[in-house]
Amino acid sequence: MSKVVLPTKGPLLSGKGWTAFFVALIVVCAVAPVLNIVVPVDSPLHMSDYAVALVGKIMCYAICALAMDLIWGYTGILSLGHGLFFALGGYMMGMYLMRQIGRDGNYKSDLPDFMVFLDWKTLPWHWTFSDSFIATLILIVAVPGLIAFVFGFFAFRSRIKGVYFSIITQAMTFAAMLLFFRNETGFGGNNGFTDFKRILNIPIATQEMRMTLFALTGLTLLGFFLFAKWLIGSKFGRVLQAIRDAETRVMFSGYNPLPYKLTIWVISAVMCGVAGALYVPQVGIINPGEMSAANSIEIAIWAAVGGRATLIGPIIGAFIVNGAKSWLTVAYPEYWLYFLGALFIAVTLFLPNGIVGLVKKWLSREKAAPAAPSAGREEAQRAVAAGQGMEPEALHAPLAADVKGARA
Repeated sequence: MSKVVLPTKGPLLSGKGWTAFFVALIVVCAVAPVLNIVVPVDSPLHMSDYAVALVGKIMCYAICALAMDLIWGYTGILSLGHGLFFALGGYMMGMYLMRQIGRDGNYKSDLPDFMVFLDWKTLPWHWTFSDSFIATLILIVAVPGLIAFVFGFFAFRSRIKGVYFSIITQAMTFAAMLLFFRNETGFGGNNGFTDFKRILNIPIATQEMRMTLFALTGLTLLGFFLFAKWLIGSKFGRVLQAIRDAETRVMFSGYNPLPYKLTIWVISAVMCGVAGALYVPQVGIINPGEMSAANSIEIAIWAAVGGRATLIGPIIGAFIVNGAKSWLTVAYPEYWLYFLGALFIAVTLFLPNGIVGLVKKWLSREKAAPAAPSAGREEAQRAVAAGQGMEPEALHAPLAADVKGARA
Protein backbone atom coordinates (compact mmCIF):
# COMPACT_ATOMS: atom_id res chain seq x y z
CA MET A 1 0.00 0.00 0.00
CA SER A 2 1.50 3.32 -1.05
CA LYS A 3 2.10 5.96 1.56
CA VAL A 4 -0.05 9.08 1.33
CA VAL A 5 2.07 12.22 1.30
CA LEU A 6 0.27 15.36 2.45
CA PRO A 7 1.15 18.64 0.74
CA THR A 8 3.76 20.65 2.56
CA LYS A 9 2.68 23.97 4.01
CA GLY A 10 3.95 26.84 1.89
CA PRO A 11 4.92 30.34 2.98
CA LEU A 12 2.26 32.75 4.16
CA LEU A 13 2.94 35.04 1.19
CA SER A 14 5.20 34.79 -1.83
CA GLY A 15 8.09 37.17 -2.35
CA LYS A 16 5.96 39.42 -4.54
CA GLY A 17 3.13 39.14 -2.05
CA TRP A 18 5.30 40.37 0.82
CA THR A 19 6.58 43.20 -1.37
CA ALA A 20 3.03 44.31 -2.15
CA PHE A 21 2.09 43.98 1.53
CA PHE A 22 4.93 46.21 2.72
CA VAL A 23 4.22 48.74 -0.04
CA ALA A 24 0.62 48.94 1.19
CA LEU A 25 1.89 49.29 4.76
CA ILE A 26 4.17 52.17 3.81
CA VAL A 27 1.39 53.90 1.87
CA VAL A 28 -1.02 53.68 4.79
CA CYS A 29 1.40 54.64 7.56
CA ALA A 30 3.76 57.06 5.81
CA VAL A 31 2.80 58.22 2.32
CA ALA A 32 -0.84 59.10 2.99
CA PRO A 33 -0.11 61.04 6.22
CA VAL A 34 2.63 63.03 4.48
CA LEU A 35 0.40 63.84 1.50
CA ASN A 36 -2.40 64.97 3.81
CA ILE A 37 -0.56 66.80 6.59
CA VAL A 38 2.79 67.92 5.16
CA VAL A 39 2.10 68.59 1.46
CA PRO A 40 0.51 72.05 0.96
CA VAL A 41 -3.17 72.22 0.12
CA ASP A 42 -2.55 73.94 -3.21
CA SER A 43 -0.19 71.19 -4.35
CA PRO A 44 -1.51 68.61 -6.88
CA LEU A 45 -0.01 65.89 -4.65
CA HIS A 46 -2.04 66.95 -1.62
CA MET A 47 -4.45 64.33 -0.28
CA SER A 48 -7.59 66.16 0.83
CA ASP A 49 -9.49 65.47 4.03
CA TYR A 50 -12.38 64.27 1.88
CA ALA A 51 -10.11 61.70 0.19
CA VAL A 52 -8.81 60.56 3.60
CA ALA A 53 -12.36 60.05 4.88
CA LEU A 54 -13.44 58.30 1.66
CA VAL A 55 -10.52 55.87 1.53
CA GLY A 56 -10.83 55.21 5.28
CA LYS A 57 -14.50 54.38 4.82
CA ILE A 58 -13.77 52.07 1.89
CA MET A 59 -11.10 50.26 3.91
CA CYS A 60 -13.78 49.54 6.53
CA TYR A 61 -15.96 48.13 3.77
CA ALA A 62 -13.00 46.07 2.54
CA ILE A 63 -12.76 44.39 5.96
CA CYS A 64 -16.42 43.37 5.61
CA ALA A 65 -15.76 42.04 2.10
CA LEU A 66 -12.84 40.01 3.42
CA ALA A 67 -15.09 38.60 6.16
CA MET A 68 -17.67 37.69 3.52
CA ASP A 69 -15.01 35.86 1.51
CA LEU A 70 -14.17 33.67 4.49
CA ILE A 71 -17.73 32.43 4.89
CA TRP A 72 -18.95 32.55 1.29
CA GLY A 73 -15.86 32.03 -0.83
CA TYR A 74 -14.15 29.44 1.37
CA THR A 75 -17.06 27.86 3.28
CA GLY A 76 -19.97 28.22 0.89
CA ILE A 77 -22.20 30.14 3.34
CA LEU A 78 -23.85 33.15 1.70
CA SER A 79 -24.94 35.68 4.29
CA LEU A 80 -27.25 38.54 3.36
CA GLY A 81 -27.26 39.93 6.88
CA HIS A 82 -23.68 40.86 7.70
CA GLY A 83 -24.69 44.50 7.78
CA LEU A 84 -26.14 43.72 11.23
CA PHE A 85 -22.74 42.86 12.71
CA PHE A 86 -21.20 45.92 11.04
CA ALA A 87 -23.87 48.13 12.60
CA LEU A 88 -23.59 46.51 16.04
CA GLY A 89 -19.87 47.28 16.19
CA GLY A 90 -20.66 50.80 15.05
CA TYR A 91 -23.30 51.26 17.73
CA MET A 92 -20.93 50.05 20.45
CA MET A 93 -18.40 52.69 19.39
CA GLY A 94 -21.15 55.27 18.91
CA MET A 95 -22.37 54.83 22.48
CA TYR A 96 -18.87 55.52 23.77
CA LEU A 97 -18.51 58.58 21.54
CA MET A 98 -21.88 59.92 22.74
CA ARG A 99 -20.73 59.64 26.35
CA GLN A 100 -17.52 61.46 25.43
CA ILE A 101 -19.59 64.52 24.43
CA GLY A 102 -20.34 65.13 28.11
CA ARG A 103 -21.95 68.52 28.74
CA ASP A 104 -20.91 69.91 25.35
CA GLY A 105 -24.23 68.90 23.84
CA ASN A 106 -27.10 71.23 23.02
CA TYR A 107 -28.85 70.56 26.33
CA LYS A 108 -25.71 70.78 28.51
CA SER A 109 -26.65 67.51 30.20
CA ASP A 110 -24.71 64.41 31.18
CA LEU A 111 -27.23 62.43 29.14
CA PRO A 112 -27.01 62.32 25.33
CA ASP A 113 -29.15 64.98 23.65
CA PHE A 114 -31.68 62.52 22.21
CA MET A 115 -32.37 61.16 25.70
CA VAL A 116 -32.96 64.64 27.07
CA PHE A 117 -35.28 65.36 24.15
CA LEU A 118 -37.25 62.17 24.91
CA ASP A 119 -37.38 63.13 28.60
CA TRP A 120 -35.22 60.25 29.83
CA LYS A 121 -33.98 60.75 33.40
CA THR A 122 -31.28 58.08 33.61
CA LEU A 123 -29.19 55.99 31.27
CA PRO A 124 -30.62 52.60 30.21
CA TRP A 125 -28.94 49.50 31.64
CA HIS A 126 -27.20 48.67 28.37
CA TRP A 127 -25.33 51.98 28.54
CA THR A 128 -23.68 51.01 31.83
CA PHE A 129 -20.13 50.51 30.49
CA SER A 130 -20.37 53.00 27.62
CA ASP A 131 -18.07 55.52 29.33
CA SER A 132 -15.14 53.06 29.41
CA PHE A 133 -12.97 52.75 26.31
CA ILE A 134 -11.64 49.33 27.36
CA ALA A 135 -15.15 48.01 27.97
CA THR A 136 -16.20 49.42 24.59
CA LEU A 137 -13.40 47.54 22.82
CA ILE A 138 -14.53 44.33 24.52
CA LEU A 139 -18.17 44.93 23.56
CA ILE A 140 -17.22 45.66 19.94
CA VAL A 141 -15.95 42.08 19.74
CA ALA A 142 -18.32 40.40 22.21
CA VAL A 143 -21.72 41.69 21.06
CA PRO A 144 -21.48 40.76 17.33
CA GLY A 145 -19.65 37.56 18.26
CA LEU A 146 -22.26 36.47 20.80
CA ILE A 147 -25.22 37.19 18.54
CA ALA A 148 -23.50 35.40 15.66
CA PHE A 149 -22.76 32.42 17.90
CA VAL A 150 -26.36 32.04 19.10
CA PHE A 151 -27.83 32.47 15.62
CA GLY A 152 -25.24 30.25 13.95
CA PHE A 153 -25.48 27.48 16.52
CA PHE A 154 -29.20 26.94 15.98
CA ALA A 155 -29.04 27.49 12.22
CA PHE A 156 -26.10 25.16 11.56
CA ARG A 157 -27.31 22.55 14.03
CA SER A 158 -30.60 22.46 12.12
CA ARG A 159 -28.56 22.07 8.90
CA ILE A 160 -30.12 25.12 7.31
CA LYS A 161 -28.10 26.00 4.25
CA GLY A 162 -28.28 27.50 0.80
CA VAL A 163 -30.89 30.09 -0.09
CA TYR A 164 -32.87 29.34 3.09
CA PHE A 165 -29.94 30.38 5.25
CA SER A 166 -29.45 33.55 3.21
CA ILE A 167 -33.09 34.52 3.61
CA ILE A 168 -33.01 33.92 7.36
CA THR A 169 -29.93 36.12 7.78
CA GLN A 170 -31.62 38.91 5.88
CA ALA A 171 -34.79 38.53 7.97
CA MET A 172 -32.71 38.70 11.17
CA THR A 173 -31.06 41.93 10.02
CA PHE A 174 -34.36 43.46 8.98
CA ALA A 175 -35.90 42.64 12.39
CA ALA A 176 -32.95 44.25 14.16
CA MET A 177 -33.30 47.37 11.99
CA LEU A 178 -36.96 47.72 12.99
CA LEU A 179 -35.99 47.31 16.65
CA PHE A 180 -33.29 49.99 16.49
CA PHE A 181 -35.69 52.40 14.79
CA ARG A 182 -37.82 52.48 17.95
CA ASN A 183 -37.07 55.39 20.30
CA GLU A 184 -37.66 53.40 23.48
CA THR A 185 -34.72 51.08 22.83
CA GLY A 186 -32.25 53.84 23.72
CA PHE A 187 -30.32 53.80 20.43
CA GLY A 188 -31.38 57.18 19.05
CA GLY A 189 -34.26 55.98 16.89
CA ASN A 190 -34.26 57.15 13.27
CA ASN A 191 -31.41 59.61 13.75
CA GLY A 192 -29.08 57.25 15.59
CA PHE A 193 -25.90 58.78 17.01
CA THR A 194 -24.05 61.80 15.63
CA ASP A 195 -22.34 65.07 16.58
CA PHE A 196 -19.33 63.31 18.08
CA LYS A 197 -16.79 65.58 19.77
CA ARG A 198 -13.81 63.56 20.96
CA ILE A 199 -12.33 60.13 21.45
CA LEU A 200 -10.11 59.37 24.45
CA ASN A 201 -10.61 63.06 25.33
CA ILE A 202 -8.86 64.03 22.08
CA PRO A 203 -10.86 66.17 19.60
CA ILE A 204 -12.07 63.94 16.80
CA ALA A 205 -12.29 66.64 14.10
CA THR A 206 -8.57 67.42 14.00
CA GLN A 207 -6.47 66.50 10.98
CA GLU A 208 -4.11 64.41 13.13
CA MET A 209 -6.96 62.35 14.62
CA ARG A 210 -8.51 61.74 11.22
CA MET A 211 -5.18 60.51 9.89
CA THR A 212 -4.66 58.36 12.99
CA LEU A 213 -8.01 56.67 12.41
CA PHE A 214 -7.13 56.26 8.72
CA ALA A 215 -3.81 54.56 9.53
CA LEU A 216 -5.43 52.39 12.22
CA THR A 217 -8.06 51.23 9.73
CA GLY A 218 -5.40 50.38 7.16
CA LEU A 219 -3.35 48.44 9.69
CA THR A 220 -6.45 46.54 10.79
CA LEU A 221 -7.27 45.63 7.19
CA LEU A 222 -3.73 44.41 6.54
CA GLY A 223 -3.71 42.49 9.83
CA PHE A 224 -7.01 40.77 9.04
CA PHE A 225 -5.70 39.90 5.58
CA LEU A 226 -2.64 38.14 7.04
CA PHE A 227 -4.84 36.39 9.61
CA ALA A 228 -7.24 35.19 6.89
CA LYS A 229 -4.32 34.03 4.74
CA TRP A 230 -2.90 32.02 7.64
CA LEU A 231 -6.30 30.61 8.57
CA ILE A 232 -7.13 29.43 5.05
CA GLY A 233 -3.70 27.81 4.68
CA SER A 234 -4.10 25.82 7.91
CA LYS A 235 -5.81 22.47 8.38
CA PHE A 236 -8.87 24.37 9.62
CA GLY A 237 -9.02 26.24 6.33
CA ARG A 238 -8.71 23.06 4.27
CA VAL A 239 -11.64 21.56 6.16
CA LEU A 240 -13.67 24.70 5.46
CA GLN A 241 -13.02 24.33 1.73
CA ALA A 242 -13.94 20.65 1.90
CA ILE A 243 -17.22 21.61 3.58
CA ARG A 244 -17.87 24.09 0.79
CA ASP A 245 -17.27 21.49 -1.92
CA ALA A 246 -18.81 18.36 -0.34
CA GLU A 247 -20.17 18.73 3.18
CA THR A 248 -21.73 15.27 3.21
CA ARG A 249 -18.42 13.65 2.29
CA VAL A 250 -16.72 15.60 5.08
CA MET A 251 -19.22 14.15 7.55
CA PHE A 252 -18.56 10.62 6.27
CA SER A 253 -14.83 11.28 6.71
CA GLY A 254 -15.33 11.73 10.45
CA TYR A 255 -15.53 15.53 10.72
CA ASN A 256 -18.41 17.38 12.31
CA PRO A 257 -19.02 20.49 10.17
CA LEU A 258 -20.87 22.35 12.95
CA PRO A 259 -17.87 23.65 14.96
CA TYR A 260 -15.99 24.62 11.79
CA LYS A 261 -18.91 26.53 10.27
CA LEU A 262 -19.80 28.13 13.60
CA THR A 263 -16.22 29.25 14.25
CA ILE A 264 -15.71 30.90 10.87
CA TRP A 265 -19.18 32.45 11.11
CA VAL A 266 -18.34 34.08 14.46
CA ILE A 267 -14.91 35.21 13.21
CA SER A 268 -16.48 36.91 10.19
CA ALA A 269 -19.07 38.61 12.40
CA VAL A 270 -16.37 39.95 14.72
CA MET A 271 -14.41 41.28 11.74
CA CYS A 272 -17.49 43.18 10.56
CA GLY A 273 -18.04 44.51 14.10
CA VAL A 274 -14.48 45.86 14.22
CA ALA A 275 -14.99 47.43 10.78
CA GLY A 276 -18.15 49.15 12.00
CA ALA A 277 -16.36 50.50 15.07
CA LEU A 278 -13.64 52.02 12.86
CA TYR A 279 -16.24 53.36 10.43
CA VAL A 280 -18.29 55.43 12.88
CA PRO A 281 -15.69 57.96 14.10
CA GLN A 282 -14.51 58.56 10.52
CA VAL A 283 -17.98 59.07 9.04
CA GLY A 284 -19.43 60.79 12.11
CA ILE A 285 -22.79 59.04 12.26
CA ILE A 286 -24.43 55.67 12.86
CA ASN A 287 -28.13 54.91 12.43
CA PRO A 288 -30.36 51.87 11.74
CA GLY A 289 -30.01 52.45 8.01
CA GLU A 290 -26.69 50.58 8.18
CA MET A 291 -28.76 47.43 8.79
CA SER A 292 -30.75 47.77 5.58
CA ALA A 293 -30.98 44.79 3.26
CA ALA A 294 -29.25 46.74 0.46
CA ASN A 295 -26.12 47.29 2.57
CA SER A 296 -25.78 43.59 3.35
CA ILE A 297 -26.31 42.64 -0.29
CA GLU A 298 -23.62 45.11 -1.34
CA ILE A 299 -21.08 43.26 0.84
CA ALA A 300 -21.75 40.11 -1.19
CA ILE A 301 -21.45 42.11 -4.42
CA TRP A 302 -17.99 43.39 -3.42
CA ALA A 303 -16.82 39.83 -2.87
CA ALA A 304 -18.34 38.62 -6.15
CA VAL A 305 -16.91 41.46 -8.24
CA GLY A 306 -13.40 41.07 -6.85
CA GLY A 307 -13.39 37.29 -6.89
CA ARG A 308 -14.47 34.80 -4.26
CA ALA A 309 -11.99 32.51 -2.52
CA THR A 310 -9.06 34.81 -3.31
CA LEU A 311 -8.91 37.06 -0.18
CA ILE A 312 -7.39 39.94 -2.14
CA GLY A 313 -10.27 39.93 -4.63
CA PRO A 314 -13.02 41.12 -2.27
CA ILE A 315 -10.74 43.94 -1.07
CA ILE A 316 -10.23 45.04 -4.67
CA GLY A 317 -13.96 44.67 -5.31
CA ALA A 318 -14.81 46.89 -2.34
CA PHE A 319 -12.51 49.63 -3.64
CA ILE A 320 -13.75 49.41 -7.23
CA VAL A 321 -17.48 49.33 -6.44
CA ASN A 322 -17.40 52.00 -3.75
CA GLY A 323 -15.06 54.20 -5.76
CA ALA A 324 -17.49 54.00 -8.68
CA LYS A 325 -20.38 54.60 -6.31
CA SER A 326 -18.80 57.79 -4.93
CA TRP A 327 -18.39 59.14 -8.46
CA LEU A 328 -21.71 57.97 -9.92
CA THR A 329 -23.83 59.17 -6.99
CA VAL A 330 -22.54 62.68 -7.73
CA ALA A 331 -22.46 62.56 -11.53
CA TYR A 332 -25.51 60.34 -12.16
CA PRO A 333 -27.33 59.84 -8.83
CA GLU A 334 -30.52 58.53 -10.43
CA TYR A 335 -28.69 55.74 -12.27
CA TRP A 336 -26.47 54.40 -9.49
CA LEU A 337 -28.71 51.48 -8.46
CA TYR A 338 -29.14 50.46 -12.09
CA PHE A 339 -25.38 50.42 -12.50
CA LEU A 340 -24.98 48.28 -9.37
CA GLY A 341 -27.55 45.76 -10.59
CA ALA A 342 -26.01 45.63 -14.07
CA LEU A 343 -22.55 45.14 -12.57
CA PHE A 344 -23.71 42.20 -10.46
CA ILE A 345 -25.47 40.56 -13.43
CA ALA A 346 -22.44 41.08 -15.68
CA VAL A 347 -20.08 39.55 -13.13
CA THR A 348 -22.40 36.60 -12.59
CA LEU A 349 -22.71 35.88 -16.32
CA PHE A 350 -19.27 36.75 -17.68
CA LEU A 351 -16.90 36.82 -14.67
CA PRO A 352 -17.99 34.02 -12.32
CA ASN A 353 -14.54 34.14 -10.67
CA GLY A 354 -14.45 37.92 -10.46
CA ILE A 355 -11.75 40.34 -11.52
CA VAL A 356 -8.95 38.42 -9.80
CA GLY A 357 -10.11 35.20 -11.44
CA LEU A 358 -9.96 36.88 -14.85
CA VAL A 359 -6.43 38.16 -14.19
CA LYS A 360 -5.28 34.70 -13.03
CA LYS A 361 -6.76 33.11 -16.14
CA TRP A 362 -4.98 35.62 -18.38
CA LEU A 363 -1.65 35.10 -16.58
CA SER A 364 -1.97 31.31 -16.80
CA ARG A 365 -2.47 31.57 -20.56
CA GLU A 366 0.60 33.77 -20.85
CA LYS A 367 2.68 31.20 -18.96
CA ALA A 368 1.23 28.25 -20.86
CA ALA A 369 2.03 29.68 -24.31
CA PRO A 370 5.88 29.24 -24.16
CA ALA A 371 5.48 25.82 -22.59
CA ALA A 372 3.42 24.46 -25.48
CA PRO A 373 6.35 22.81 -27.37
CA SER A 374 7.58 20.99 -24.28
CA ALA A 375 4.02 19.93 -23.53
CA GLY A 376 3.80 18.48 -27.06
CA ARG A 377 7.04 16.52 -26.57
CA GLU A 378 5.64 15.17 -23.31
CA GLU A 379 2.52 13.91 -25.09
CA ALA A 380 4.65 12.31 -27.79
CA GLN A 381 6.78 10.53 -25.18
CA ARG A 382 3.66 9.20 -23.50
CA ALA A 383 2.37 7.91 -26.84
CA VAL A 384 5.67 6.11 -27.56
CA ALA A 385 5.70 4.62 -24.07
CA ALA A 386 2.16 3.37 -24.49
CA GLY A 387 3.09 1.75 -27.81
CA GLN A 388 6.08 -0.02 -26.26
CA GLY A 389 4.12 -1.12 -23.17
CA MET A 390 6.33 0.99 -20.90
CA GLU A 391 5.51 3.39 -18.15
CA PRO A 392 6.01 7.02 -19.27
CA GLU A 393 8.55 7.56 -16.48
CA ALA A 394 10.72 4.81 -17.96
CA LEU A 395 11.58 7.03 -20.91
CA HIS A 396 13.26 9.45 -18.52
CA ALA A 397 15.26 6.75 -16.73
CA PRO A 398 18.42 6.98 -18.95
CA LEU A 399 18.45 10.75 -18.67
CA ALA A 400 18.00 10.55 -14.90
CA ALA A 401 20.87 8.04 -14.68
CA ASP A 402 23.13 10.31 -16.74
CA VAL A 403 22.32 13.29 -14.53
CA LYS A 404 22.97 11.24 -11.40
CA GLY A 405 26.30 10.06 -12.78
CA ALA A 406 27.30 13.58 -13.72
CA ARG A 407 26.58 14.82 -10.21
CA ALA A 408 28.63 11.96 -8.75
